[in-house]
Amino acid sequence: MSTALQRLWIAASLALVLGVVGGSIASKERIRREGTVVYLRLAPVDPRSLMQGDYMALRFALAADIERVTRGGEEGAGSLAHPVGEGGFDFAAIQLDERGVASLSVDATSALRLRYRLRGGRIWIGTNAFFFEEGSAPRYERARYGEFRLDRETGEAVLVALRDESLQLL
Repeated sequence: MSTALQRLWIAASLALVLGVVGGSIASKERIRREGTVVYLRLAPVDPRSLMQGDYMALRFALAADIERVTRGGEEGAGSLAHPVGEGGFDFAAIQLDERGVASLSVDATSALRLRYRLRGGRIWIGTNAFFFEEGSAPRYERARYGEFRLDRETGEAVLVALRDESLQLL
């Protein structure tokens, strides 16, 4: 293969990689701007891993509910008819209370659906960590909810903030 052809392949590959990364970033930013506000209750995590340096380990109560329903095969689980395989994704029908806090919906035709993945045998919603500025850990110790923006079309959720018990921004 000639040097000119090799350079063309390298340039085309680089353009493809940059295009994919840029597209992903643009998609997340669009969800952050235009997505539906949804609050997910935080579930307890191992206190030894709660604050590690400049991030907080997160676990959401809704993820535990999805695990319970998919593994237990409970009736009235809406769209959660069967568990997904490792690395796969599925959707959970959710409903929002008057404050915007999400819970599983027994109505599979719910207007909102949340995409989740199975990673390491656990349900993964959006992220499992919240990164913050060095030295600001005490500010986030009161966190009780994750604030997400939800894309109604794709079900993708992007974590944008942490909130306290009264849903006040931390």
